[in-house]
Parts: sequence; C-alpha cells; structure tokens
Amino acid sequence: MVEVNLVGLGIGTLLTLTAVALHLSKGTGWTPTTDISQEVLEHRAASVPETDFPEPMNRAIGAGGGGAVAAGATGEEGAELEGGTESTAEAGPWDLSDDEADTFEIEYAKEGATVEVKENQTVLEAGEDEGWDLPYACRQGQCVSCAGQITSGGNAEDYVVHDDQQMLDDNELDDGYTLTCVAYPKDDFTIETGEAP
Repeated sequence: MVEVNLVGLGIGTLLTLTAVALHLSKGTGWTPTTDISQEVLEHRAASVPETDFPEPMNRAIGAGGGGAVAAGATGEEGAELEGGTESTAEAGPWDLSDDEADTFEIEYAKEGATVEVKENQTVLEAGEDEGWDLPYACRQGQCVSCAGQITSGGNAEDYVVHDDQQMLDDNELDDGYTLTCVAYPKDDFTIETGEAP
C-alpha cells in the first residue's frame, strides 16, 4: 500500500497555487529604457579629431578610392567633389580594355599550372578565375595576406606593376615579394603564392 505524506502534498499544492497566482497577477509594469546609442555615437564622433589616415578595412579608401586621395594630393580640399581639377591618379594597366591588354604567362608554382594573364588583371584575380583558393584579406595592398614571391629572379617590379601597394619596402621588392591583389603582370614569371616576407 502506498503511504501518502499529507504535509508534503499540502506544501506541493501550496507552492503550485502560489506559482499560478504569481503567473496570472499583473505585477508592476516594465517600461524599456530609452535607446541612447545614436546620441553616444554622435558624441564620440564629435570628440575625435579627423585625420587623413584611412581606417583599416574601409573599402571606400585606398586602391580605387581616388576622390579624397586625389584631392588631398593636389592640396585642394574637396576639388573632386565640387567638380574642380581632375584627378592626378596615375594611369596604369588596370585602365586598359581587354582588347588593348597584352597577355603574359604566369607559372603558379604551388598550384602546378601556368596561366595566361592579361595585363589588366591582377595575379590574385587570375588565380581565382582558375578556381584556386588563394589567400587575401583587404584587396587594396594595405596588408600582406595575399603576398607571394616571384622566383624568376630580380626585383618584383621588373615583372609586375603594383597599384598602390603600401606594405612592401624596397628590400622586400628586391627579394621578389609582391602583393598579388594589386599586382598586374608586365612580363612572364613564376610565383610562389602564400609567401610573405
């Protein structure tokens, strides 16, 4: 025969009824606090002085950004925006159409293939067109994630034109290092991708 503990049953019933009563009661009202995040951001932005240095990972600044850089280079603030003087950006192979561009043979040593690459296409883009998962991060020449080493001998700039690379010094270029995301071929060469100085 099962023995029922009346005290335990009474306490359990009382706790259940209390929970139900609390659940059904209205209680005190809750109102959310006012969202002040936009005010905080505006206050912080007003307190930080502006600089000409591009922020990391800002794709509007750097390779291809042009407007602010060109205006600053000529010393005429806002000239680009107001339709003033034309951009002083240097023309390069990236401005050529496919019909005008020469083709060069690039041997991707680690991938085990030689690819014909037009001079208006970067070394990184050509590898990606082959379906290879080559390393990169910023795609603007502002980091070394996409670095590779041209093993054909000599300075990297004997084989490629860099569009605004900002990370490699003269010694690294002399050792054949290049940033594939902004490197446009101007001769045939062999490259080891994924090699940073």
